[in-house]
Amino acid sequence: MSDGHFADRYLETARRLKNPLCVGLDPHLERIPKEFGVQLDALASDASADGVQACFEIVIDECVGKVPVVKPQIAFFEQLGWRGLRALERLVARARAHGLLVILDAKRGDLASTAQAYAQSYAVPGSPCRADAITLNPYLGLDSLQPFVDASRAHGTGLFVLARTSNPGASDFQSQQIDGVPLYERVARALAPLAESLRGQSGWSSLGVVAGATYPAEAARLRAVLPRSLFLVPGYGAQGAAVREALAAFVLGPNGLEGGMVSSSRGILFGSGPQTNSAREWRSGLAARLAAARQELSEAVA
Repeated sequence: MSDGHFADRYLETARRLKNPLCVGLDPHLERIPKEFGVQLDALASDASADGVQACFEIVIDECVGKVPVVKPQIAFFEQLGWRGLRALERLVARARAHGLLVILDAKRGDLASTAQAYAQSYAVPGSPCRADAITLNPYLGLDSLQPFVDASRAHGTGLFVLARTSNPGASDFQSQQIDGVPLYERVARALAPLAESLRGQSGWSSLGVVAGATYPAEAARLRAVLPRSLFLVPGYGAQGAAVREALAAFVLGPNGLEGGMVSSSRGILFGSGPQTNSAREWRSGLAARLAAARQELSEAVA
């Protein structure tokens, strides 16, 4: 996958494939079929990292030509040590080489010089783990985001800033009122000028926000502040949000509802049933769950 304006590339692909599904690549090690050789008592081993890589190569190959984007969560790879990061780099490269967009779910946010190092690691051409987009934490201030904004301006990198997340504890801080305005909305207001400056030919910005499907009313408030930002929407599937809630902040485009991507990880990768030790059964279930999610979302946005 070549570099370029993330939002433009995403919209073109999502419109062509007729769905906004983002498949999360979250290696829940205990759910991976034993045939892949992951050793829960020896995570820092070649066997464990190789098993995760082999398993998720299958996931990536299953997604090619069916969904626009995948989202590896870096923590699941970090727990395997350097071998896990090597597997992550290889999987990201494989996905991009096969035409999938990759959002690295790393939630980075740090002091400016450290943020620059993070941007150099993931967000610019020549990065050792070059992703098309990355998730960011804004709570050290706008200067902590600037290196990523610079990368987006120069190379089209997509940025997804935490605003209203899907976890139950999100309201501990994100919903706190400041002069009558919740913190998540103040974050969005601070981002709005940057988002406007990063709009592409599609009219959509490469600076978006994370807006959980479990809070559709809040997502609608965010859309009012950020009318042309893509929303990364977790919470659909295993976390219990329905498709109608996941699409609460989408808007009408030329081919139906658009304006973001709906993420599902465990629900597609492993389902809600009992663990299976058969790689064949797991792969068959993966294909069926992926097809069902694609169909549901495709029908909902049409």
